[in-house]
Amino acid sequence: MQQKVQADTAKDYIEVEWQARVDLAAAHRIAVMEGLHEGIFNHLTLRVPGKDRYYQIPFGTHWSEVTASCFMEVDYDGVTQRGAGHREESAYAIHAPLHRDVEHAACVMHTHMPFASALTRLEDPRIKPIGQTEVLLMKHIAYDMDYAGPAFDSGEGCRLADIVGDKTILFMGNHGVTTIAKSVAEAYDKLYYIERAAQVQLYAMWTGQPLKELSPEIIATTQNAIGTANQFDGKKPWDFHFAALKRILDRKEPEYAD
Repeated sequence: MQQKVQADTAKDYIEVEWQARVDLAAAHRIAVMEGLHEGIFNHLTLRVPGKDRYYQIPFGTHWSEVTASCFMEVDYDGVTQRGAGHREESAYAIHAPLHRDVEHAACVMHTHMPFASALTRLEDPRIKPIGQTEVLLMKHIAYDMDYAGPAFDSGEGCRLADIVGDKTILFMGNHGVTTIAKSVAEAYDKLYYIERAAQVQLYAMWTGQPLKELSPEIIATTQNAIGTANQFDGKKPWDFHFAALKRILDRKEPEYAD
């Protein structure tokens, strides 16, 4: 069930909704720029501010084509409330329950990016405490080891919501990775750095030498130190990271904000 009319410009939306669309469009384009996408597949979604629905691109849209005005607004019952196009069923099955049931899941980013997805194919896919980035991410990761085929039923999203709990990164066994956060900036930052951590870990494993894991004491010290230090005029590092990426995009592909 879909509306036939789709708004095309910023004037058709309240400011907070348009900014949400711009940020989500930027995330799609940046994911292409940084090699984290899979063409027309995978899903980056965001709750519509103040409403029980979320933004989703029409199926068949390549991530390099995404613009702020292209998003459909889909409610938690799967009904398209605004916009036009095909609703990708697995996006709804996974994302709607996460947006609905996980308080901090304003933004949900699911990808099959290569290095993190490679780890999910291993018997033990866990990020190991072998460096600072890994240590900082470890406490935010939940692991789902029970891949049961393509997700075409919202029961799968409900199952994943139970596993996520208060975490912001979900490793999905034999599948891919999902990040869950209160903002596009935070979700994308987690997506980027978990892929980097996975890449470094795989490179280290490929040497064939034993991994040098950090001690529990150093892990705790590092997590506590960074957890209290990263404040910049009330903003978090991911806000600065995403703003920098958007500046690059503004120079290269400014039409994403249309």
